[in-house]
Amino acid sequence: MRRAAPLALLAALGAAPLAAQDSAPCGGDFGTFLQGVEAEAVASGIDPATASAFVAGLGPDPEVIAADRRQGVFQLDFLTFSRRLISQDRIDRGRAMADRHATTFDRIEAEYGVPRGVLLAFWAFETDYGAVQGDFGTLDALATLAHDCRRPELFRPQLVAAAELFAMGEIDHATTGAWAGEIGQVQMLPADILENGRDGDGDGRIDLKGSAPDALMSGGAMLQALGWRADEPWLVEVTVPDGLDWASTGLNHPRPVANWAAAGVAARDGALPGGGPGTGLEARLLLPQGRNGPAFLAYPNFDVYFEWNQSFVYVTTAAYFATRLMGAPIYLAGDPDPGLSGEQMIALQEKLVARGHDVGGVDGILGERTREAVQVEQQRLGLPADAWPTPALLGAL
Repeated sequence: MRRAAPLALLAALGAAPLAAQDSAPCGGDFGTFLQGVEAEAVASGIDPATASAFVAGLGPDPEVIAADRRQGVFQLDFLTFSRRLISQDRIDRGRAMADRHATTFDRIEAEYGVPRGVLLAFWAFETDYGAVQGDFGTLDALATLAHDCRRPELFRPQLVAAAELFAMGEIDHATTGAWAGEIGQVQMLPADILENGRDGDGDGRIDLKGSAPDALMSGGAMLQALGWRADEPWLVEVTVPDGLDWASTGLNHPRPVANWAAAGVAARDGALPGGGPGTGLEARLLLPQGRNGPAFLAYPNFDVYFEWNQSFVYVTTAAYFATRLMGAPIYLAGDPDPGLSGEQMIALQEKLVARGHDVGGVDGILGERTREAVQVEQQRLGLPADAWPTPALLGAL
C-alpha cells in the first residue's frame, strides 16, 4: 500500500478498527535498529555527524501503530464510502479552490497533463484542501513504521529518504504530518518529495505544508512520474445492457473501447472517449457493487490511482470525485444486491483462500484480488460473474 488512510478521510468516515492483528515489532531492539538506519544513511552519502543527529532524536510512537491498525474504513462499500466523503459543500469548495489557484492548475495541465479535478480530489481527500495535515511527528512516525513488522519494506526506504531531507534542511524533528509519515497538503512521502518536490510559487523553496502552489505542482509532477497520460480520461460513468457478459467485467479484463460500445455499453453523458476508430484506447468495465449498481469504464490513467493508494474503494471514489469536480452528474446508484458485513467478508475470504485464491490477505476488505477470486467462483457456481460478493455466494461456498 503506497499510502494509508488520509487523516481527513478518517475524520469524515469515523474509522473503525480492523480485525485484531499481532502488533509486536519485528525490528528487534529499537536502538540497534537505529544504528542500522544511521549506517544506511551514511552509505547513501549523508555526512556521519548529520546521520547521527538524525537518528538521535527518533523514538517509537505507539499512537502511530494504533492508527496503522485502524483502517477499517476501507471495509465500506463504494456507495456508502463515496456518499460519506463527497458532499455538495466539498464540491463547492473544490471549485472555489480551482478558481483561486487557476494559474497554478493551468501550469500543471500544461507541464504534466494532469487535469485540475484529479488533483483537487486528492487535495480534498488527503487534507480537506490543506486544513487537516496531521500533528504526528513525521520522523518518529516513519521510524516507528520502518521498525514495525507490517510494512518495513515500504517505510525503511522512506526513513532513509527523510534523512536526506533532514540533511538538506527541509525537515527536522519538529516536522509534523500524517501518522504514516506523509507531509503537506497533498500528503507526500519523503522519497516522493525528493523526486517530485516543486517550487510552485517561485519563492525559492519547496513548502508543501504552507504553499498550495508548491503542494499542487509537486502532486502534478508525482502523478506524471507515476505514469499519468495527458489528454486521456480516467473514469467515465456508463450504462450497460442487461444481457452483458458479466465475466468480461473487472479491472483484469481490458478491451478496446470500441468493443465495449459494440456490446451496448454507452456513456451516460455524451460519447464514449476513445471509442472512435484508430484511437487504440482500452478500458475495463468497473462495477463497484455488481451489475445492479453504478457502472464505469476505467481507462489506463485509472491505474495511476493505485500507485497513490491501493484501496479499491478509495481509488474508485477519488476518481469518481474528480469527474464530479469536472462537471459530471451524480452517479446512477441503481439497486445493488445486498453485500456482506465485515465479518461475512472475512468468512468469504477464508473460504476463497481455502480454494487456493490469493486475496491479498484476510482483512474483511473487498479489494481487487478478492473481487477477482469472487468472479472466478461465481462463474464456477453458475452465478452472474459481476465480482460483487453477496450472502448467496457466501452460502453457496
